[in-house]
Amino acid sequence: MNKQSFLSLLAASIVIASCGKKDDKAAQAAAAAQVKEYKTLTLQPESATLYTDYPASIQGQQNIEIRPRVEGYIDKIFVDEGSVVKAGQPLFKINAPQFEQEVRTATASIKSAQAAVSSAKLAVNKVKPLVEKEIISKYELETAQYNYESAMATLAQANASLVNARTNLGYTTVTSPVNGVVGSIPFRLGSLVSSNTADPLTTVSSIGNVYAYFAMNEKVLLDFTQGAGTLAQKIKQLPQVSLVLSDGSAYAEKGRIETVNGLINTETGSVNIRARFPNPRGVIRSGSSTTVRIPNEVKDGLIIPQSATFELQDKIFAVTVGKDGKTKNVNITILNNSAGNYYVVTNGLQAGDQIVLEGVASLKEGTQIKAQNQNAETVYADLK
Repeated sequence: MNKQSFLSLLAASIVIASCGKKDDKAAQAAAAAQVKEYKTLTLQPESATLYTDYPASIQGQQNIEIRPRVEGYIDKIFVDEGSVVKAGQPLFKINAPQFEQEVRTATASIKSAQAAVSSAKLAVNKVKPLVEKEIISKYELETAQYNYESAMATLAQANASLVNARTNLGYTTVTSPVNGVVGSIPFRLGSLVSSNTADPLTTVSSIGNVYAYFAMNEKVLLDFTQGAGTLAQKIKQLPQVSLVLSDGSAYAEKGRIETVNGLINTETGSVNIRARFPNPRGVIRSGSSTTVRIPNEVKDGLIIPQSATFELQDKIFAVTVGKDGKTKNVNITILNNSAGNYYVVTNGLQAGDQIVLEGVASLKEGTQIKAQNQNAETVYADLK
């Protein structure tokens, strides 16, 4: 091989090697471009208050049907629907003149009986000295005393009749038995009503305290009531609960869970619960739809955003990132009463694990990713 041929071959080799290096760099650049960045978080124990919301219906402490105890026509209606009333406040006036007549008759009977008592007493006073002087027999005195006792009994009966007549007359004014709010009034002036009328005159709801009724899953209830002691003691230890009104605003007064129904609904697997809330200003009305919010204090727990999980065949998974940058799907167990945008992990993860925060549902296991670790304060901003 001459010198010129050697130089030509060397130049060709250099060109080929140069092209090979360019191809390797291009391949590496393409591979690097395929490795996507994902936001991640290194787990550390966190303390926070999570809230669980339950739809609830409101009932007054007492919903009392107001019914007439006498028959008659409605003469007056003193209140309107929705009025706030006090105990003893008149609601309706029923026109029943027969009871006024009974009062007059009973009053007249008392006067007649009083006159008979006076007359019988005079007879006893007249006969008594004659018997003592043995002018007449004791039989006359005993007869006079029996007449006096009979007159006294008649007077007592007349007094009882007057009390009864006045009571019946009092029933013609229908009053509220409790402090509360007047419901609908289906009757109008002139309507004939009696104790046998199917519909009540109205309903008065006592709302000084109101009850919120809601249903809780059996498993969640077990989480809340774990620990030593009776169920009643555990209920007393439950935290105060809050109420979210239908417009989304928070009710000012805190409430407490008072009772847990002893029976679990076999169809839904839930149990009915009652919470009591003070209602001093009458803001909440019976029949309202609200939300009961129950706090759950978590101390030094592993809390992850729900967006960092996905569900598969009724199981919940999180995605961790190893030191090699490859992903791994991890089956996790969470508290049943986790709520809001977070889960409290009880099994499957541990402190120091790095998890992917978003896009996990479409991320295949073993995928090479570039972790972009996030600050914990940013991730848990709405928990603080």
